[in-house]
Amino acid sequence: MVKPTRVTNRIRALRFANGEMTQAELAERLGVTRQTVIAIEQSRYSPSLETAFQIAQVFGVRLDDVFQYPDPEEK
Repeated sequence: MVKPTRVTNRIRALRFANGEMTQAELAERLGVTRQTVIAIEQSRYSPSLETAFQIAQVFGVRLDDVFQYPDPEEK
């Protein structure tokens, strides 16, 4: 069983805010499969740093506007 990553993201919200972009459209722009986009979006897989930057560029936002990592001080 795959352990979910602690990295969260706003990809789904960003897709819908950008003309309701489909997972397939995002995957094509990134050069990955739709299944990869689904896994990243559901926090089952963390993208490579390069792919993470590409995702941010597609939406025209900063990397930390897409991905978040919990602060260890917050409980």
